[in-house]
Amino acid sequence: MFKSLKERLRVFKNKVDEEAERAIEAEEPTKIEEAKKYGEKNKIGLKQKLSALVLEREIIIDEGKLEGILSELEILLLESDVAFDVVEEINSKLKDRLIGKRKKIGQKLSDLVVDELKDILKQILDANRFDFDEYIKQAEKPANIIFVGVNGTGKTTTIAKVAKRLMDDGFSVVIAAGDTFRAGAIEQLEEHAKRLDVKLIKHKAGADPAAVIYDAVRHAEARGIDVVLADTAGRMHTKKNLIDQLGKIKRVTKPDLTIFVDESLAGNDAVERARMFNEAVGIDGSILTKLDADPKGGTAISISYVTEKPVLFVGTGQDYDDLVKFDSQWLIERIFE
Repeated sequence: MFKSLKERLRVFKNKVDEEAERAIEAEEPTKIEEAKKYGEKNKIGLKQKLSALVLEREIIIDEGKLEGILSELEILLLESDVAFDVVEEINSKLKDRLIGKRKKIGQKLSDLVVDELKDILKQILDANRFDFDEYIKQAEKPANIIFVGVNGTGKTTTIAKVAKRLMDDGFSVVIAAGDTFRAGAIEQLEEHAKRLDVKLIKHKAGADPAAVIYDAVRHAEARGIDVVLADTAGRMHTKKNLIDQLGKIKRVTKPDLTIFVDESLAGNDAVERARMFNEAVGIDGSILTKLDADPKGGTAISISYVTEKPVLFVGTGQDYDDLVKFDSQWLIERIFE
């Protein structure tokens, strides 16, 4: 039966605490003579360990105690869509923080591990964070925002949600139908524009998307519109053409923000796509759709790490108002509490 990251962590904590209690018993003063024989092999000095145990009733955490714990944690995180290089970084940081740390007898080792893990994850999620709403307020108008990502991940609907959010905050918006490749893309965006009563700039199917977005920016400049939201194609099966096209869009229209959109449920596929788009054209942040249906929670962590750019919003449903500003503390509590 599939288990969420939260459920896996609960099992992990219980196992860590059970093993830690057994380890404590093995280090009681009655075992001192036996421990002396192997003192030279310990990463932490035997004298220091015994002093802490006998006089202060504390255990000093050494590498030996952590090896098994971190191996299990690595598997747990990998199964929860945390990318391999992220897991390696987490393990390295946990070792640096925990080896040599003192633990009172009776204090749960799992609490120490999880507290440090939470802090590390928060640092990853908050790296290079900026407030989208404040950015728009301060940006020179019109602010030109392009959205990138593969087809079928909710990019078009996300653009409509961002438009609704901006209008609710008092900004005027124009949408550019820059995905001129996919059949039905223009019509889909046009339907959203009609529902929201937003102007849509479009050309015929197959037209130059850079020209569409350029016209949308000129339209916004002429009419004093605050924000341009531009769709782009996401045809991964012709990667070179896609990247060349996005490169031209960025050269011609000089966007203020490039936002990557993908499904949280896509897991490591979404992580690799985020890495590809960031390396090829550069992104400023991400929006993850369908986070409400993702029990694992690792995608946001991985994308934040591999792109070194923040997750700005998450989609939590199909309605236009189902777009929530991303909060790292909220995700961590969702995973751990």
